[in-house]
Order: sequence, then structure tokens, then C-alpha cells
Amino acid sequence: MKPVRVEPEAKQELAAAAAWYETRREGLGHELIVEVDAVFAAIARSSTRFPLYPRVSAQLGVRRAVAGRFPYGVAFMDLGSAIRVIDIAHQR
Repeated sequence: MKPVRVEPEAKQELAAAAAWYETRREGLGHELIVEVDAVFAAIARSSTRFPLYPRVSAQLGVRRAVAGRFPYGVAFMDLGSAIRVIDIAHQR
């Protein structure tokens, strides 16, 4: 498995989303973080199984993995020796 490196902006996006979910129900923010961590693990195991990000040049190699339970997508690039997460965003 390749290491997953999350950009600071993406970490901030995830923290803000988790805080919002936590205001809706105690523990829900933590569940979002667990779900996104599972997405990171899936990306680390097999990054090419995820589709290229729509409306981004295929030459850049940006891919998107979507969380199963929450409407969030993880935009990432496979740099060969590591995965670089560049965005974690709500899909609606």
C-alpha cells in the first residue's frame, strides 16, 4: 500500500464537515472521519480502480473516490510512490 498524504486544505475541509455533522448528532462527525479513512485505505490499495475526476484534464491524472455513506468525494493523484489527496468535498 502506498502512503496517503492529505493536503492541509483537504484536512480542514474534512474537519469542518465533521464538526457540522457532529452538531446534527453526537458521534456522526466521527463516523464521517471513519468513512473517509476507509476511502483513503481503498485508494492506497488500488488507486487506479477509481475513475478520473470529471471535467479535469485526464493528463493531470486526478481521480475521485466517493464515500459510501456520506455525500463526500475525495479527489486525489497517484504520484507513484504516494497518494496525494487534494480535496475532500461535498458532492451536492
